[in-house]
Amino acid sequence: MNRRILIVILISFNALAVYAQEWPFELWHDGKIVLESGDTLKGLVKYDLQQDLVQFNNQSRVVEAYTARKVLFFEIFDTTVDQYRNFFSLPYNATTGYKTPVFFELLVEGHMTLLARENLENRTYSSPYYFGSYSRLVLVYKFYLLEESGNITEFRGKKADLLQLMGRKAEAVEDFIRQNKLKIEERDDFAKVVSYYNSLFKS
Repeated sequence: MNRRILIVILISFNALAVYAQEWPFELWHDGKIVLESGDTLKGLVKYDLQQDLVQFNNQSRVVEAYTARKVLFFEIFDTTVDQYRNFFSLPYNATTGYKTPVFFELLVEGHMTLLARENLENRTYSSPYYFGSYSRLVLVYKFYLLEESGNITEFRGKKADLLQLMGRKAEAVEDFIRQNKLKIEERDDFAKVVSYYNSLFKS
């Protein structure tokens, strides 16, 4: 096949894939919202972590929106990953100098509690089929650690930094990472690592 035609085909497929991609935050999910008032809303839920908003639709024509200040937590069943996901409104000091309620997804709870927030980013990739490189929009996660004091810190480190936080359990965790070929840059892998670390305190 002519190389130029091949490149055009690949570019077209890439464009279609990006166009057809549905991100979890764009969809309505079956779920529930527990408000600060104590009320529980069950129905269709859509979230926006960039604006820290959650919308509720009880299949009527009225859609209600709530900020993180009005919500304790919400739960959805995400069909894109076929699992339940739980989000909590927690005080966090980002860049304003004081703490404000922000939505975090709870990935792992225990001796070490792992939280996450998702975002879209343009990433650049190289390919032998393109002249140079190409970029595409991808869903990425930022990870946070919740301390027993309630303080939340963003984890920007590497595997070595995480192991250092794990102290005497680091050697066992490192073996677990190596044996299972896990990468803490990946959401599910990071959760598995922290879950295993927490399990070491139960034995």
